[in-house]
Amino acid sequence: MSHNKSGLVWFRADLRTVDNTALLAARETCDSLVALYLATPMQWHEHHVAPIQIDFIHRRLQVLREQLRALNIPLQVMEVADFSEVPAAVLSLVDEHQVGHVFCNKQYEWNELQRDHQTGHLLSQHQIKFSAFDDSCVIPPGEVLTQKGDPFKVYTPFRREWIKQFRMQGAAVQPVPAAVEASHALNLSNGSSVGASGIADKVDEPFTYPQTDSMAWPVDEEAIRQRLLTFCEEKAEDYHKYRDFPAFDGTSCLSPYLALGLVSPRQCLAVLLHEAPNCLDEPESGAFCWLNELVWREFYRHLMVAFPQLSRNQPFIAWTRNVQWQESDKALKAWQQGLTGFPIVDAAMRQLKTTGWMHNRLRMITASFLTKDLLIHWQAGEQWFFSHLIDGDLAANNGGWQWAASTGTDAQPYFRVFNPTTQSERFDPKGEFIRKWVHELKDVPDKYIHEPHKWPGAVTLKYPKPIVDHKAARLRAIDRFKLAKGDN
Repeated sequence: MSHNKSGLVWFRADLRTVDNTALLAARETCDSLVALYLATPMQWHEHHVAPIQIDFIHRRLQVLREQLRALNIPLQVMEVADFSEVPAAVLSLVDEHQVGHVFCNKQYEWNELQRDHQTGHLLSQHQIKFSAFDDSCVIPPGEVLTQKGDPFKVYTPFRREWIKQFRMQGAAVQPVPAAVEASHALNLSNGSSVGASGIADKVDEPFTYPQTDSMAWPVDEEAIRQRLLTFCEEKAEDYHKYRDFPAFDGTSCLSPYLALGLVSPRQCLAVLLHEAPNCLDEPESGAFCWLNELVWREFYRHLMVAFPQLSRNQPFIAWTRNVQWQESDKALKAWQQGLTGFPIVDAAMRQLKTTGWMHNRLRMITASFLTKDLLIHWQAGEQWFFSHLIDGDLAANNGGWQWAASTGTDAQPYFRVFNPTTQSERFDPKGEFIRKWVHELKDVPDKYIHEPHKWPGAVTLKYPKPIVDHKAARLRAIDRFKLAKGDN
């Protein structure tokens, strides 16, 4: 084992010590380590990152600091404006601790890839090694390919090939590495002061970015482990039956933990396969249905690497650039505030605004409503979601929005338009979810809960009438897409 005297582990969306590829590699290569997290408020602002997600990160960093302290690895949390300032900040810490090698796990978004490229380049000019590892996918992007060696553009064959590879190689969960020997441990100047780099350590003070309360989401290791275990033991087998009903607590609620790497997809699969060892052979089972969601997550990440335009505001299907979208601030605001007059849409949008999370079925319904019923550009929705979601993740959010808008890979065909009322009747039949979030409708009888404007007592309601006629809006959307595609 060749040893550099000291190394730096740069944490990003991988805020854990268990099953962390870069941390393990660093520990195997170096005698002593220092860890770094860089906050980039101006970049977050540009990327519309939700204040609740930043609060969640901030709380988790305090846990991570303790976990790393137990391994004799000090964590420095620094703040710079944006990605352009990152290379110099990394170099300053490297100089301060005479580090010979920087380790991190790859992020696949375009801006992040450029940031890493520039950082690696600057470090190499100073004879510092830079190693980035595939960690956030079970099977790294670029390894699940068609027989011709091309990336898959359709999900089902991707999944088939992904499962084939997974059966061959598995996905072992790596343990927390051994602690650095105390005699080699590096000291950051007294924990929370200004280091020699002149940059204050910010783990105990808030970032210069708005933060909203994320306390509903625990960040300690035991609580996260318990959430994963409980789901796999108690809910996974019925996941396919209940996952689409928002009033029912049938989903895993692990998305924020996966988005920021508080848990790895390998950990999720290990627990799932321990509880449901045959699920790969049982495509009708609840466990397979959840595994399928994990594979969708990988699919969207693989696509983002194969088609970088996806993280640069471009649609996947080129001709959809010709769609004539409507510009209506009034309609967009009604959708954002949950005042469209379609109860399931409004309940979902209010859930998002209040909690920073939205049930997956509702993400599809609200996205379809914005892009098809209101014919508003999917990017307006993508941005609104990202600026409110605690589980904001570019690949998944962009993938989901382009799917709903019929602009993405393997998307909903443009002539299939969700009917918000029938979706509502099907997935919230008694209106329990609707009444929870749209208090104005609490006294509306079940029979009218999905179309309250038809209720004889509707005159007393302080609730808007539908802002659009779904039947007419559906035909308008289909016509616009036809025109854009040249389907005459």
